[in-house]
Amino acid sequence: MAPIGTLWGSSRQPQTKIICSVAALNGLELEQPEWKSSDRPAGYTSAFSYGKIPAFEGSDGFKLMEGASIARYLCGLGTKVNLLGSDAKEIAQVDQWTHFSEQEISVPGSNIMGVIFGFAGPFNRETLDKQTERLVRALTYVETYLGTRPSGYLVSDSLTLADLFLVGGIYGCCYTTLGVAERAKYPAIFAHYAKVTGNEVLKQFWGTEHFTDVAVTEPKPFQYT
Repeated sequence: MAPIGTLWGSSRQPQTKIICSVAALNGLELEQPEWKSSDRPAGYTSAFSYGKIPAFEGSDGFKLMEGASIARYLCGLGTKVNLLGSDAKEIAQVDQWTHFSEQEISVPGSNIMGVIFGFAGPFNRETLDKQTERLVRALTYVETYLGTRPSGYLVSDSLTLADLFLVGGIYGCCYTTLGVAERAKYPAIFAHYAKVTGNEVLKQFWGTEHFTDVAVTEPKPFQYT
């Protein structure tokens, strides 16, 4: 099968992992040029002047930015699995949890990384505490909700895009905020993480090798390993 298009993005970026997961589940092939933020491929810079990743350009020239939009588009191209819900209510719930995971988990997680690694300017303890409080509130809510789900998934009895976005948010937070002690507080969330990422098709994109053992609460030099 010929590639459906080109995906630009870092293999460590959760949104890129989500898009690759959607493509793999549906048997869709993507071209993925090596990504270096300091040396961006010419094809990317000419197609996406805003400079944001992930970014997708279809073989027909169709262009998209924003991870959720790209992931939803690829869901619509696939026929092997339905990741968007089977009726109007499920579709709305998939959207709900996708946005919740991005706004209430990924955003504070990214803000925390910005404070710790200096991306957001000088270290600010008050900002770190506020973003951590916001993240804990969201995680507590999801933990309680998943405890009511016999299937272990957010919306239906099978995997949906919402589950992939939750996994993406958790993955990002485990780089700094969720150490071993913190992860132990959310058994349902991490059972969900193991369930989703344990899928034979998805194992190649996810894992726990970059998870921190101890939550990072002080300024730290950024190391992209």
